Amino acid sequence: MRLRNVPGSRDMIAESPFTIKNETEWKGKWNEVFGNDNPIHIEIGMGKGQFIMTLAQQNPNINYVGIEKYSSVLVRALEKQGELELPNIKFIRMEAETIADVFEKDEVARIYLNFSDPWPKDRHAKRRLTSVQFLERYEKILRHDGHLIFKTDNRDLFDFSLDQVEEAPDWVLLNYTFDLHHSEYVKGNIMTEYEQRFLEKGNAICRMEIMQK
Repeated sequence: MRLRNVPGSRDMIAESPFTIKNETEWKGKWNEVFGNDNPIHIEIGMGKGQFIMTLAQQNPNINYVGIEKYSSVLVRALEKQGELELPNIKFIRMEAETIADVFEKDEVARIYLNFSDPWPKDRHAKRRLTSVQFLERYEKILRHDGHLIFKTDNRDLFDFSLDQVEEAPDWVLLNYTFDLHHSEYVKGNIMTEYEQRFLEKGNAICRMEIMQK
């Protein structure tokens, strides 16, 4: 899907009080960013922020960090945050590959991956956010008892992700479903913008939850 360019979006992000600049400087010090020791949950590839901002509204005792590489969609979350001014959420514009440079080991309690880019060509498999290479990056930031939750409507990507968890030596699959909205795991589910769109098309939503061994 082609993203529409938003003129001035990078300037808006740079000037926003809701975004973190020089994010690597805060590695190991995110409690100072939020001014408390509440657990930190992150969403990598948050889009316009509907999912993570809903969570932040529902869970004031959890801190959230939304990560998005596309300025044109991140600014939409900033506009919404300008209305809500939620105290427990911050945003970063960055590539996911450098995630271990931003958070310290055990600093993140939960990771959300929602409708990530499938990178369908085989030569790009390492770029998929559920690849073994990315799971190794998450190990460097996630608490040992922390969970990673992944949702997608792309069955090929989901099958690949299940295989990657099996290949990763330090991860275990807790649960999964090929049809979230007709399963027990739908209770408490927060939908993303893409999820709503895919459901309207009749696409089944896959979901898995994993943690480190």
